[in-house]
Amino acid sequence: MPSLFGIANSNRDYARAETWGKNQFNSSFPVALACYLHYRGMDAVYVKADTTMKANIDYISISEVFNINPLEKNAYFAFETSYTPFQKYVIGSIPRNDISVIDLSNDKCISSLEIKLTALPDNTTCLLSDDKFGSEIVVRPDTIVYLACSFIELYNGNQEEIRELVSQLANKINDWTQAKNILPFINEICSVIRKIANDKCDLQSPIVLNPVWKTEGKCPQLSDNCLDVFIWSNLGILNLFMPNINSEISSISRHTRSVVWLFKMLSDYANDGKFDGAKIIDELSYNTKNDKAFATNGIKTNYIMSCAELTTPRIRKDEIKNIILGGGQNLLSPERRFDAIIYNSPDLFKEELA
Repeated sequence: MPSLFGIANSNRDYARAETWGKNQFNSSFPVALACYLHYRGMDAVYVKADTTMKANIDYISISEVFNINPLEKNAYFAFETSYTPFQKYVIGSIPRNDISVIDLSNDKCISSLEIKLTALPDNTTCLLSDDKFGSEIVVRPDTIVYLACSFIELYNGNQEEIRELVSQLANKINDWTQAKNILPFINEICSVIRKIANDKCDLQSPIVLNPVWKTEGKCPQLSDNCLDVFIWSNLGILNLFMPNINSEISSISRHTRSVVWLFKMLSDYANDGKFDGAKIIDELSYNTKNDKAFATNGIKTNYIMSCAELTTPRIRKDEIKNIILGGGQNLLSPERRFDAIIYNSPDLFKEELA
C-alpha cells in the first residue's frame, strides 16, 4: 500500500490518490522526512536566537520537536488541524496549522508547526557557490497568530507580566490602522520584542518545520545530498522579519507589518486576556495585501541558516525510496508549469537543417 515513512496514524489516507496532491504532499512528506531523520538517529538543525537576538545554530531531536517519539504507536499526526491549547488566548477559532501532533495515550494535542518545504537554492542564490545557497521562506499571517500565542506561553499566560512590557508603549498609539501613527514607534516596538527574546531566550520553542531540498544550482536535478530538516524556534524566526536596531523606517513593509501585528496581539492580550488575530490582520493591512505575512529571500536566509547541513544536506537522493513507500510516487500529481516544460525541452530550440 502507498505510504510515507513513520506516518502510521494520521487524518490522511495514503491509499487514496488525492492524498498525494501537491498541497497535501508538501506537508506530509516533511513529516515523513522528520520521522526518517529520527530513525537514522539524526537531530534536526535548530535555528534559534541568543539573548541579543542574533541567529544561533543548534540541534534538536525530532522527539523534542514533536514532544513524542514519532515512531511510537501513540503518535498521531493531524494535518491542517488547530492547536487547541492555544485556543484560550484568542477570540474566535484558533487558525488551523499545517501539523498538530496528538498523543493517543491521553488524546492531548502536544505540539504544532507550520511546514515550509523549500527549494535550495532560490533564484537569488542559484548562481552563487554551494555555501551561499539559500531558500526563500514565505510565512503566512496565521503563523504570526501562533507566534503571539507562543510568546504568551513564554509567560505562562500571565497578563500582568506582559502588560508591564507592552502597555506603556501601546498607550501612546491612538489609531493603529494608520501607518503615519505607527511609524514613529517602530523602533520602540522592536525594542520590546527584543527584550522578550532576551528575557526568555532559554524557553524558546519550535514553531516552523523547514525541510530543504537541494538541486544542482538552477538545474531541476536533485543533488546527491539533497534533503535535510531545519527547525525554526519562535525567537529564531524573528530574524526573518525584524528590522535592524535603530533602522530608519519610512514606510511599513510586509516585514515591518508583521512586527506590528505581533506587538498588537500581545498588547490586546495584556488588556483583555485574549486577542482577535483575524481582526488585527484585517484592519492593520497598511494598503498591502494580507495573502502572506512576508517573504524572505535566500540571501538573507543563508546568512541566518548557514551551516554544514545547508551546504551538504545529510539525506541522499537514493534514500527517498525509504521515505516514499509502496509505490506512492506513482500517485504524485505535480503541477504542470509551462516554463518548466520549456526549460526541460531543449529540443524545441534545435536548429532544423535545411
